[in-house]
Amino acid sequence: MSEQDNNLLAKLEELDERYSEIERQISDPSVASDANRFIPLSKEQGKLKPVVSRYREYKEVVVGFADAESLSADEELDADFHALAEEEVRVLGEKKERLLAEIRDSLVMADDAAVGSVILEIRPGTGGEEASLFVRDLYNMYTRYAERRGWKVEMLQFSPTQMGGLRELIMNIKGAGVWSELGYEGGGHRVQRIPETESQGRVHTSAATVAVLPEPEEIDIEINPDDVIEHVSRASGPGGQSVNKLSSAIKLEHVPSGITVSMRDEKSQHKNRAKAWRILRSRIYEMHRQKDRQRRDKKRRTMIGSGDRSQKVRTYNFPQNRVTDHRINLSLYNLDRVMFGEMDDIVRALQDYDKQQRLENL
Repeated sequence: MSEQDNNLLAKLEELDERYSEIERQISDPSVASDANRFIPLSKEQGKLKPVVSRYREYKEVVVGFADAESLSADEELDADFHALAEEEVRVLGEKKERLLAEIRDSLVMADDAAVGSVILEIRPGTGGEEASLFVRDLYNMYTRYAERRGWKVEMLQFSPTQMGGLRELIMNIKGAGVWSELGYEGGGHRVQRIPETESQGRVHTSAATVAVLPEPEEIDIEINPDDVIEHVSRASGPGGQSVNKLSSAIKLEHVPSGITVSMRDEKSQHKNRAKAWRILRSRIYEMHRQKDRQRRDKKRRTMIGSGDRSQKVRTYNFPQNRVTDHRINLSLYNLDRVMFGEMDDIVRALQDYDKQQRLENL
């Protein structure tokens, strides 16, 4: 067995012990009656359960495999029993390897798989109106992919331009696997095509930036309300006209981090405040995740890129019907299908590469 597998099994034994400890704590009446202790433990238990269950099954198979090997080595067995024992060695050996491979995958991707809600933000970069039109196209691509995956999409902020583009878009996408599939989309996206605004037929290059933030549950992150300054004002429409006589626009400013969120889409102050808090919570949560990751991965990388908005992650070349992901040097000549939400090949390739990197750094 490789050193990597030995390290993996040692880690799994730690998780098994932790799972048993959680079971003991949850069965304690004083814990069960205390929501502040019970809920976090239940969530941790739920996250560990798939890995620990497989690991316990793996240990049972290992015992069976050792017994079968011992039997097959017994020279006093008759031919029929010896053949049965050898078949058992073969079957259990294959099952042992399969279970270990499944455990590897689930262990290194477990945290991602547990996140079922993301805040996705798209904004135009260089390219003027064409960049705003590209934001619209990326929005359509993601929503179509979400529909194919059966995820729920909720619009949080939507700012159209006069030509049908988008100057800003913020949406929430919920569903199983949403972070493990869309978490790689953060960064700079570039498009090469003849713009709708181009009369000479020349190919232009424009850009948009995408940020994908895991949306934490309120219990996952605590924000001191005293650290947040709320500004209330009237929402304005095009040309500055008032679209709401009441003060409904909300701006939240988190003083310790300097993060600000403005929300003016809804006529209801209450709805704008609720949306602004969701986005603020996600941005602060992501800020802490990045700091933790930087500390943990100071000397190594465990993810594809950093999700930094300045990092160029993908190019969409319309004249060549080509989409290229620069992080894994993948080029596919099916851009037309990708823009209609058929992102599966790109997503799987990114996941496979990321999984391998994480395994190497386990």
